[in-house]
Amino acid sequence: MTLPIYQVDAFADRVFSGNPAAVMPLADWLADDVLQSVAMENNLSETAFLVEKDAAYELRWFTPAVEVDLCGHATLAAAHVLFEHLGYTAEEIVFHTRSGELRVSRSGAGLTLDFPARTLEPVNVDMDICRALGAMASEAIAPAGESGPLLCVYEFEEDVAGLSPDFAALKAASERPVIATAPGDSCDVVSRFFAPQVGIDEDPVTGSAHCSLVPYWARRLHKDALQCRQISARGGRLACELRGDRVFMTGTGVTFMQGEVSGV
Repeated sequence: MTLPIYQVDAFADRVFSGNPAAVMPLADWLADDVLQSVAMENNLSETAFLVEKDAAYELRWFTPAVEVDLCGHATLAAAHVLFEHLGYTAEEIVFHTRSGELRVSRSGAGLTLDFPARTLEPVNVDMDICRALGAMASEAIAPAGESGPLLCVYEFEEDVAGLSPDFAALKAASERPVIATAPGDSCDVVSRFFAPQVGIDEDPVTGSAHCSLVPYWARRLHKDALQCRQISARGGRLACELRGDRVFMTGTGVTFMQGEVSGV
């Protein structure tokens, strides 16, 4: 049996930028261990699997190590494949996921993801986490009552750009992924995302991180529309907006590769 597979650079307007994700459309779900093995073989930060059901799509995301509850760039990549390669003609796609219903719409600006905003609360700055990151944060924020990523806030973009984490120490110090963020020099917000806990030392561009970043910075900067930039080596830009309890993120995707998976 062979199955189609696509690789898309998400939150990118050219190949070799943004965040690469694999996308595999399926007629029916494969066994979980097979999905995990495919994701491990792909060795990308996420592989998205989707199955059409009742005019919508069930969507799941796997890192090389685990299944995750929410992923932005692989959702954008999945929508890109549906629109650009699989003949999807409506203007909006509905995905059913472990994080509830997610929607992706298209416009002249690109693809817009409709994701849940996280409710946040301040927590104590953890010295071990800061030592692992390589610099002391001025503030720490965590999702209220959830196991989402920890937000470490810095004062300047150069502080975030200059971080050189010890990933083994960071994995030992924190049970959750860590977002480092600061005001941007040429945009509203910059960030980096570290998740050695799930097999990703640094993620190039992380849509789901903005479910925390946008509510925090919208409140701090007193504006709901934000231009965000993830300053990893590959880098990526997101136009974001907070609307009530939802975060809307707009970006584009570029197909890098398409092929077939055999032997599964």
